[in-house]
Amino acid sequence: MSDVILDAWDGPVIPVHAVTEAGASAALEADAFAKGLARTAEFKGKAGQALQVPAADGSLAKVLFGLGDGRSPMALRQLPAKLPPGVYRLAGPAGEIGADQAALAFALGSYRYDRYKKAEAERPRLLAEGADVAEVRQVAHACALARDMINTPANDLGPRQIETIAREIAEQHGAQITVIEGEGLLEANYPAVHAVGRAADPARAPRMIEISWGEADKPLVCVVGKGVVFDTGGLDLKPSAGMRLMKKDMGGAAHALALGRMIMAARLPVRLVVLTPVVENAVSADAMRPGDVLASRQGLSIEVGNTDAEGRLILADALTRAAELEPALTIDLATLTGAARVALGPQLPPYYTDDEALAAQIEAAARAESDPVWRLPLWKPYAEALDSDIADIKNDPDGWAQAGSVTAALFLQRFAPKGPWVHLDIFAWNPRGRPGAPVGGEAQAVRGLYRMIRERFA
Repeated sequence: MSDVILDAWDGPVIPVHAVTEAGASAALEADAFAKGLARTAEFKGKAGQALQVPAADGSLAKVLFGLGDGRSPMALRQLPAKLPPGVYRLAGPAGEIGADQAALAFALGSYRYDRYKKAEAERPRLLAEGADVAEVRQVAHACALARDMINTPANDLGPRQIETIAREIAEQHGAQITVIEGEGLLEANYPAVHAVGRAADPARAPRMIEISWGEADKPLVCVVGKGVVFDTGGLDLKPSAGMRLMKKDMGGAAHALALGRMIMAARLPVRLVVLTPVVENAVSADAMRPGDVLASRQGLSIEVGNTDAEGRLILADALTRAAELEPALTIDLATLTGAARVALGPQLPPYYTDDEALAAQIEAAARAESDPVWRLPLWKPYAEALDSDIADIKNDPDGWAQAGSVTAALFLQRFAPKGPWVHLDIFAWNPRGRPGAPVGGEAQAVRGLYRMIRERFA
């Protein structure tokens, strides 16, 4: 993305006065013209309201923008959509919102996916006075990368393209990268990744991508992301409506790469490993079948009850690899279940962990970043729904358990490292457009996770 956050500007700058509902009347008192205009437009400082105040010559003199109660920095995410092109600055404090938070919200709200448009529309920019512009840009660019990857159609973003992006990130930050592809997955003992991806065209062969960064004596953080570049459902074929958005099923890998990029750019005092199993769940004569029993890296046999529950299969191998590294913290992100959306909808991703201290840190960081998540339980009695008659475990739970997101998390827990581990079942998509959040790919939870890691290992 181009930089909409500026640290210097020698041209004209239009002030934006961000006001709360409680402070709107007082902010307008000194300007009779703006006060009358606000009365006509019914501007009251509600979150997302914008009032453009013209000068005598008709040019834009200033903007008033509503913050609501002034507590959420993400209110400013709506601001870019309310402004004509130009350079702006926030005039005075924005409620309880700090300069860095305000600039980041503006940057996130400026995102547009225009790869296939003939011309890029000019966007408003913000002169971010008092903000750490370099940090804001790094976080905003990482979120934009995830959103770009999720928005890109599968014909232009296959396993090879994700590998290329991972290599570019590794090279940019001086990290090591290893990629195991195709039949090499069997030799390297990633049998579940191979089984899910083997039906794809050879040009879109499955692969396991591992990025390593940081000093050996630092605590190890493993970030794992599900990378299904397109999910047909396999032989348990999805209906067309269910397949329409499956270009986004690599959202976990996009989020893992974005979070890894944030950590490396900030040079946090950790050792980092990013693991992304990348496959296409295709249909061909070599596709895995319902009833097949697969090997896994951990040695557990897995009965395939449903070929459309493939994400947990590739994550099983990746989490086993993470366990071998004995990390101090493991995070996995995946667009894993529709059941998570039934439970919490598209805007509130659930997370699962048995570590109470980690859960408290995630909650605090998510609130501080206005990056919402909601904890759901690893309800152990439902684990019996994963019992198989012929294998160690099966990938589709018995129907009596019903809680599909919970049972998916319990499946992953069988393969996860023994230390602190959290699983996030993200949606990674805005199904309804609104100011600052257009329909399409969305970065969820990674800003909160980044803050949590920064504070946990400070």
